[in-house]
Amino acid sequence: MDDQSHRAATLNHRLLLAMSGIFQSLLRLSALGVCVSVLAAALAAAAPLPRLKVSDNQRFLVTETGQPFFWLGDTAWELFHRLDRAEAELYLMDRAARGFNVIQAVALAELDGLTVPNRRGHLPLLDRDPARPDVKPGPANDYWDFVDEVLDLAAAQGLYVGFLPTWGKYVTSSPFDGKVDGIFNVANAETYGRFLGERLRERSNVIWILGGDKAPSTPEAVAIWRSLARGIVLGVAGREDYDAVLMTYHTSGPGHVSDYLHDEPWLDFTSVQSSHGDLVESWRFIEKHWNRRPIKPVIDLESSYPNALISAAWLPSHLRAAHPSTKPATDDHARRAAYWAVFAGAFGHTYGHNAIWQMYEPPRKPLLDPRLSWREALAAPSATQMGYLRRLIESRPMLERVPDQSLLVGGAGEGPAHRRATRGRNYAMIYSPDGAPFTARLGVITGTCLRAVWFNPRTGETTFLEVLENRGERAFDPPGEAAVGNDWVLVLEAAGRYANLRPRPVYGNAFQASQSGEQGPAEISMSGFEPNRAKALPSVSGFSASVQSKTSTINRTP
Repeated sequence: MDDQSHRAATLNHRLLLAMSGIFQSLLRLSALGVCVSVLAAALAAAAPLPRLKVSDNQRFLVTETGQPFFWLGDTAWELFHRLDRAEAELYLMDRAARGFNVIQAVALAELDGLTVPNRRGHLPLLDRDPARPDVKPGPANDYWDFVDEVLDLAAAQGLYVGFLPTWGKYVTSSPFDGKVDGIFNVANAETYGRFLGERLRERSNVIWILGGDKAPSTPEAVAIWRSLARGIVLGVAGREDYDAVLMTYHTSGPGHVSDYLHDEPWLDFTSVQSSHGDLVESWRFIEKHWNRRPIKPVIDLESSYPNALISAAWLPSHLRAAHPSTKPATDDHARRAAYWAVFAGAFGHTYGHNAIWQMYEPPRKPLLDPRLSWREALAAPSATQMGYLRRLIESRPMLERVPDQSLLVGGAGEGPAHRRATRGRNYAMIYSPDGAPFTARLGVITGTCLRAVWFNPRTGETTFLEVLENRGERAFDPPGEAAVGNDWVLVLEAAGRYANLRPRPVYGNAFQASQSGEQGPAEISMSGFEPNRAKALPSVSGFSASVQSKTSTINRTP
């Protein structure tokens, strides 16, 4: 039996064992009179995640059956390289419990990933050669076996993995100039890509992300990334059929992938990196390419890590004006960057923390002054608050949502006071980053009357405001004093016959609830994120404990 057949047989065997164990457990539970709903829950936990694809309108991602998918990502670049199995599992459980559904991680890691072994003592390549992955017979016996284990752990938590085959520096060391000076060339990139594609072809929770903090700014660099993409799809599909994979590229920041690669057939959705600091204007990056032809979904794959600053002085002169930050970002800045990007048209958002991307923990050498260990940073307020954003967007029909600054009267504001607006056919949302008063244009969405509520991005709570006529202009004054961090979302929606009703709790899949035929306003429980299979975390010294208690509050989202 060849290596590929052995891996396929092993995966099938694992699935059969898992299903057999579940079936036997269910028989015992049934004998004790346990509700049959346990069967559905157990089978759902064992089933593979649905594959993702681009929506028909080319703006979003959906599952293979057409269900909308809001990407809420976290950057764990060193996950495969620096953590052991127990640490990886706890990290993934924590992120699933907080509502994340995509984890971005790198196979050939940035921080000495070719020369310092992983926690089991394994390196990924023989003699630093991408054409020679170091694969040994038997389970749990090489670097790639551990990658498989982590992918399994992620799938068990309902998490997709934004899988970077390599950090970009192994193609080009400079973030911006595109000079090829790494270990990859056109030939070995395709060979390495085939290896990965064949190994991971059966995994429905893998999203391919090429690049890794490097701009593909020269024809030589583009040729290598193109070859890697071709190798991956040949490994997955046996032919150059890019419909068989979901793929994008992560560039350096501040920067746009579409400045270099927009027309590549393997680039299913485009991305930006808005970079790090206290005034990262992520909306500008999304807005720039939202309507670029051909239309492709767009997302910010790296933005505003708490406690991180990329100084403009480190950037090429032509990029400095686009990066006005002068201080490290805070939780407030990370949250603001997320709302700015999503309301500007992004189909989701990737969060990150300065301690977590590098899995910093003493005595490791810290980069960019992380201040916390990765274990402490798990419970950063902004991490939990990202889940509130996801629930807010999922609580309304997602596939019709567009950015629409025409909802704002008298300008959108500048710098940290900039406001963003987004809407569907019968709902609109306006984000105020500092709680300053603003005026909204009514009559843009459907409905004779509108129901207005304030949504608090810091707590996920809503406050009913009023029912008003859907015409003319209306001034709104968010609660509290205007200040950075006092951010609010005004939610307007067609009121109709539900004008005087308070929100009703909804459990489970928010989008399905919004499409179920019930037109009344809904509040979404923070428990039971879908498709995540969030579980209560064990209390382990030094780790984030009782995550569910922080994220399971009822009636969090309008």
